[in-house]
Amino acid sequence: MTNPDTNKLQQLNQQNSHLFWWVPEDKKPNLSLESLVEAILNYGNSASVKQLFEACGVSEIADVFYKQISKPRNNYLPITIHYFRLYFQKHA
Repeated sequence: MTNPDTNKLQQLNQQNSHLFWWVPEDKKPNLSLESLVEAILNYGNSASVKQLFEACGVSEIADVFYKQISKPRNNYLPITIHYFRLYFQKHA
């Protein structure tokens, strides 16, 4: 695992805190990379996806994504899985 840019991730977390509406405000800064990846890929916009890739790298995000979708149960939308499988096959 490469070292993600923690400052960029914190900023990205703050900018997308609305995606974590069920998480108490004091817990949001401590969200895992996996939670951030899932929320942004599923519900984020293109700018937030781009920032996520810049903070961690496309390959790192692809690794997290593939680990998450390999589980019997995940929270990704089918269209999101399809799109990012195609995207990562080409770019990661």
